[in-house]
Amino acid sequence: MSSLPLLLVPGLNCTAALWADQVAALGAGRTVIVADHTNAASIAALATAVLAEAPPRFALAGLSMGGYVAMEIMRVAPERVERLCLVDTQARADTAEASDQRRQTIAIAEAGGFAKIAAMQYPRLVAPARIDDVGLAAKVRAMADATGAAAFVRQQTAIMHRTDSRPSLGAIRCPTTVIVGADDQLTPPPLAREMADLIPAARLVEIPGAGHLSPLEAPVAVSAALADWLGA
Repeated sequence: MSSLPLLLVPGLNCTAALWADQVAALGAGRTVIVADHTNAASIAALATAVLAEAPPRFALAGLSMGGYVAMEIMRVAPERVERLCLVDTQARADTAEASDQRRQTIAIAEAGGFAKIAAMQYPRLVAPARIDDVGLAAKVRAMADATGAAAFVRQQTAIMHRTDSRPSLGAIRCPTTVIVGADDQLTPPPLAREMADLIPAARLVEIPGAGHLSPLEAPVAVSAALADWLGA
């Protein structure tokens, strides 16, 4: 394929289904790869694993946890990334409160209650207007079921111990877009704006009516933003 390969990294408890609409919209004439982010318990190890399977050079987009992996890739192998897109994520390390909440969900999962977690988290994953969206909730639950408890625990452990990426953002030199759902409750627009301000010449795109899972909630708008980023 002549077009630059596109590497997508999902978020916590998400699978390739998160990006299904974007793969369909952007995949014509382009290699699109959805990374496996389930098999290690640190962001550094996940970045190493993703790079081992990636093309020599690629465009990189990551959502939430996928954004943490993407920022780690930018630290260790920036020469391989031609374009960067950070979606519904943040550059800061975990707060003590967030880490405590992750430990609680890990305990629930390890005690056999993993099936409850998707429903518990769903109201904060989507825009308030989508809380009663049965179809969207089913997609989120299906991704969680496919991820499974063991991988979820590894992911939460990795996220909990991630580094603060803010000091390294100023070194990014590739064309970068930051996308955020206007109603994202977990990594709200001010955190997206913080990243965009720290990355030289970064573009910020806010998606109306979307929450933390903007590729699922507003697939057309997110696909359009990614197409603009790829063509910029």
